[in-house]
Amino acid sequence: MENIQFDLMAVLPELTVLCMAMFILLADLFLKPKNKIVIYGLAQFTLFAAAYFTVGTHTPAVGYAFSGMFVDDTLSDVLKLMILLGTSVMFVYTRQYMQLRNMFRGEYYALVLFSVLGMMIMVSGQSMLTIYIGLELLSLCLYSLVALDRDSAKSSEAAMKYFVLGALASGMLLYGMSMIYGMTGSLNLAEITSVLQESSPNNPVLILGLVFIVAGLAFKFGAVPFQMWVPDVYQGAPTSITMLIGSVPKFAAFAIAIRLLAQGLQPLTADWQEMLLIMAVLSITIGNITAIAQTNLKRMLAYSTISHIGFLLFGLMSGSLNGFASSLFYISAYVLMTLAGFGMILLLSRKGFEAEHLDDLKGLNQRSPWTAFLMLITMFSMAGVPPTIGFYAKFTVLQAALQAGYIWAVVFAVLMAVIGAFYYLRVVKLMYFDAPQDSLAISAPYDMKFILSINAVALLALGLMPQTLMNICGAAIGRSLQ
Repeated sequence: MENIQFDLMAVLPELTVLCMAMFILLADLFLKPKNKIVIYGLAQFTLFAAAYFTVGTHTPAVGYAFSGMFVDDTLSDVLKLMILLGTSVMFVYTRQYMQLRNMFRGEYYALVLFSVLGMMIMVSGQSMLTIYIGLELLSLCLYSLVALDRDSAKSSEAAMKYFVLGALASGMLLYGMSMIYGMTGSLNLAEITSVLQESSPNNPVLILGLVFIVAGLAFKFGAVPFQMWVPDVYQGAPTSITMLIGSVPKFAAFAIAIRLLAQGLQPLTADWQEMLLIMAVLSITIGNITAIAQTNLKRMLAYSTISHIGFLLFGLMSGSLNGFASSLFYISAYVLMTLAGFGMILLLSRKGFEAEHLDDLKGLNQRSPWTAFLMLITMFSMAGVPPTIGFYAKFTVLQAALQAGYIWAVVFAVLMAVIGAFYYLRVVKLMYFDAPQDSLAISAPYDMKFILSINAVALLALGLMPQTLMNICGAAIGRSLQ
């Protein structure tokens, strides 16, 4: 009886999101179009309730539920809170955008909440089966969301590309998991670790299984050479959905990378470090160089994401607790920057107009100095200019890689970061030194402007005082991987 009670308490946040998502789907049937704002309120309430239960059920100790398939530890609680907070901010940014395009419907909020549920399951997965179920729930919701604008051929095309490539990546990940299961006889990550420690890690079947798992993870991150879907999906999806795909799911991808590589396949560290090194260097190179040629802001941010994932992998490939904590800090900074960047695109968009081209930012300082200043902070942070959080995030992951002995790779990454600064600073040049092409006033809800201002200023504040967030990341990794 006690076990059942603990199991239910461990999944209380997930149960909250699941029940409310289904309730929102039903409630949407009975609401008139003018009352759809109730759905938005219910969705925000769901996220805050789940966050409340996540904090309320937190204990420093690591707890296992459902026969060791589900883990409740500090890392999972911190990541869940970040996912819930990020999704809540995204809902604020996207409300007006969805209303103006007749997509302000119950299925949008239900699908996003189901995707959040998938992320939360991935974050707490202690079995390969649990991780895969969470991953598929997230993926299927994202495929549907990309095609949410049914009248847009561009969105439908992006959804098909995403679906086909996503199915391929999921198959690769599942094939790799089946190989590991075949060699160890277990799906539980702790049991897999103990079996691998007693057996020879140079088994070719194990290495092949690891290759497939890393390939599947690389696709979910959007790392080279599995980055083909990122620019097309970013550009083709409605901007509100692009914001979702580019932000909070990266927390879940980071979580399964930690669970699978740092916990389950820890005895094979030397093998997956080499794979991550190649992907990190290629991602930074291709992401930064290709972004320079882009004129579409969403495509530019897509290639920017690929380069950021390269920096994230520097922390992971160090194989140390310090490196993992640095990567968690980096992914937190990246999500903050992405929310701010796409929030700006949504702020400048209006009915019948998508502010997704670089030229749409020309002369923004003359139209709205405060908005231009917020975009300036965001671009500086993405470029890694001190004293923003982007600089400190890059510094910590490169420091971890340097301590692990990857000197040439770190030097190369720094050079690439300098090259990458060009396309971010080009945005600043357009805003401050070019004549505006658009003279219309920027209209947006006050709550969106307020949260967006806090979001962008936080990039500066956390860069000046990063210690609190760094301590949280360090504690989350330290307690969970001890």
